[in-house]
Amino acid sequence: MGKLTLPFVGMIMAELAQVGLIILSKQVMAKGMSSFIFIFYSNSLASLILLPSSFFIHRFNRPPITFSTIIGCFFLGLLGQIVFSFMAQAFGYAGINYSSATLSTAMLNLVPGFTFVLAVLFRLEQFDWKNSSSVAKSLGTIVSIAGAFIATLYKGPAILMGLSPANSSLQPLSSQDPNWILGGLFLALDCVMASAFLIVQAYVLKKYPAEFIVVFFYCFFVAIQSAVTCLVVERDIDAWSLEPMQRLLTVLYSAVFGSVFQVGVATWCLHQTGPVFVCMFKPVGIIISVVIGVVFLGDAFYLGSLVGATVIVVGFYSVLWGKARDIEQVSLESRGKQTPLLKENNIEEI
Repeated sequence: MGKLTLPFVGMIMAELAQVGLIILSKQVMAKGMSSFIFIFYSNSLASLILLPSSFFIHRFNRPPITFSTIIGCFFLGLLGQIVFSFMAQAFGYAGINYSSATLSTAMLNLVPGFTFVLAVLFRLEQFDWKNSSSVAKSLGTIVSIAGAFIATLYKGPAILMGLSPANSSLQPLSSQDPNWILGGLFLALDCVMASAFLIVQAYVLKKYPAEFIVVFFYCFFVAIQSAVTCLVVERDIDAWSLEPMQRLLTVLYSAVFGSVFQVGVATWCLHQTGPVFVCMFKPVGIIISVVIGVVFLGDAFYLGSLVGATVIVVGFYSVLWGKARDIEQVSLESRGKQTPLLKENNIEEI
């Protein structure tokens, strides 16, 4: 667990930053700010911050940046944005339109499962039923997904009352729209896109292991693409205004704690531990959201949240145990390779 401590703390802090970003961004967008303009401003500012800082951080271990490397990062970033970001958003919004927000939240909990399957298929994760770590990771992923579904779909009686009135004990999966099955299909495709993006990101980091430079290119390409989109979609010049002050402060928060910190830390953790470890914090994010809602927003705390959180923690600990076993196994194998070399050197000296 020693080598997983820093990634664990980093991902918890990244999830906290993301929850804060969701709350703030929803407020400014509810007051009329365009999501595309918000993305452009935040990623442009993040690019300006990352341009000097990323090269300073990797000044001693930075791989050589060749013309082919820049072109490769450009096309990988462009491909990632077009295919996995915009298509994923299109599927996600279509799914919500055909079904409900509750089903949307529940289906996003499938991201860890899809990521685990893709990681095994592309050999980013080892899987062997005879290996206890593989069994622990696979079962832990399934258990965490089940816990996330419980926390999302089952409300139950209120344990701790807040400002929010209790509704029904079971949130309905479908809305009045009868096409909720089609909506579920779109949402499942959205989850596949999100999982595929993590896999592509892992491959990029394998070829160019300077995490924050990769994040810089990512934010830079997002800013360019969102700028082009804004010029087509947003014809009103007043929409670009950062007044009132809440818009400017939210953009600053998004750039610093969202794009730079949250994406940077998540990318570093992905490079250190793999995509499965990172995506396992999707269900954990539900727990963080519930805690923030109860403590700061006055929401009630329900039995379903408690049961779901408990199941998520059990599954998450199982995945952590499996990852720790993998690290221990790699460490033992590397020591085993070094021992014969030491013996050979001792024999030669004798």
